[in-house]
Amino acid sequence: MALVDRVGTAIAGRRMRRRVNFPKLLDETFSSHEREGRKLQFRGRSLSLLVALALTHFIVPYPEAFFYQGVMLLFVFTGFIPTWFDKRGWLREWHPYLFVTIDFVALTFFIVSPNPLAPADLPPQIMLHFDTSLYLFLLLSSLAFADSPRLVIWGGIAGGVSWMLGVFWLASLPDSVVIWPGYSGIDLNDVRTRMRLIGTPTTVDLSVQLQTVVLFFVVSVVLAAGVARSRRLVWRYAVIERQRLNLARYFPPATVDQLAREDEPLQHIREVKAAILFADLVGFARWSERHTPAQTIAMLREVHGLLEEAVFHHGGTLDKFIGDGVMATFGTPEPLSRDAVNAFQCVTAILKDFSELNDRRIARGEEMIQIAVGAHFGSVVVGNIGTERRLELGVIGDTVNVASRLEELTRHIGRAAVISDDLVQDMRREDPEAAEGLLAGFENLGGNQLDGRRQDVVVWASTQTLSAADSRSRWARAS
Repeated sequence: MALVDRVGTAIAGRRMRRRVNFPKLLDETFSSHEREGRKLQFRGRSLSLLVALALTHFIVPYPEAFFYQGVMLLFVFTGFIPTWFDKRGWLREWHPYLFVTIDFVALTFFIVSPNPLAPADLPPQIMLHFDTSLYLFLLLSSLAFADSPRLVIWGGIAGGVSWMLGVFWLASLPDSVVIWPGYSGIDLNDVRTRMRLIGTPTTVDLSVQLQTVVLFFVVSVVLAAGVARSRRLVWRYAVIERQRLNLARYFPPATVDQLAREDEPLQHIREVKAAILFADLVGFARWSERHTPAQTIAMLREVHGLLEEAVFHHGGTLDKFIGDGVMATFGTPEPLSRDAVNAFQCVTAILKDFSELNDRRIARGEEMIQIAVGAHFGSVVVGNIGTERRLELGVIGDTVNVASRLEELTRHIGRAAVISDDLVQDMRREDPEAAEGLLAGFENLGGNQLDGRRQDVVVWASTQTLSAADSRSRWARAS
């Protein structure tokens, strides 16, 4: 499950900032996990070899044991090589296959070769009587940590072929007595003959060794299937995280977690208190007339990126992009304790971000752009709208209409941002001290008539002004 956690963490760490290149991120995550797997493989291999080294102290007489202990220490040392290559950036895709092949060939060689510290009259064929092939399984099992099914399969092939070549070499020795079912020279149905052959040190039973190789292949396939299944599970989990990533483009993290936990979190229509924010470029239609589509798209991406960042950073929900603007909510689908404060802080953050953006545009020799923001607080109705095939989160109510009208009001009064007194009063209720500090850049303009409404709405406007009211702004009419 370590890879599952790593995929989730890697995606979650980026989902709030920008559009994530999901395939690239997943490849990077798998590559990183494979590197950690190689480290874990080395640790498991070293530990198991050291345990086997200690075991030889009890099961192999001295001085013979020194030879096998030296071999195991050599294998511990050679296990450093892939890690050493990896740290220096030398490791290539084919290197692990080469190292695995060398491991199995070397292990087979040391098993079937005569022990130089053993008595001279001890034949090398006797090693086949002691289940020494188990050490091949020890190396094979450590390959599972590499998280590569193909490498495990390759280990099964390399180990099986190496062992059979070693067995055939022992069988080819002049004093070897080879047992094979159907071999005409020996009657294996005779019990005494069979017992005599089993007790003969130079006997090489090919049927037993074939059984070992077949089981070795089978175990490698089973291990590879387990590793492949683990990778598929990780991929499925990553697809789920990608769905969460898509949600995170619209909702704050806490809301995404809630939507992921529940089957139909927005099925039932609910009425909640929320802050609604509209932000829109001033004079965008005339600006786009004077610029190419490519320039228009590039500018919109930059604008949308700033708006998205501001909304998410302050715990808002990105309801929708509306052409050159955005609608955001604070308090949907679940209200929080500081929705009004968060919405107001988002308003001021947008104004600040666009001021810095204009500084960058001027430095690049581009004309300034202006953003208009309106925000209101009140009751809204939240729930799924649409059909079974196409669902959409709907936020509906008079509060939405008022927020949109407040954003339009900015053109008429020449202010960059207009918020309702309802938002201010709820902000004061949530955090009185923070509210007064935030209002330092705003002034109360009293009641204002909004299009489509009979009653005036008390509004607060930022002291930051637009360069000119409505469509008469300087940047909109520039040639």
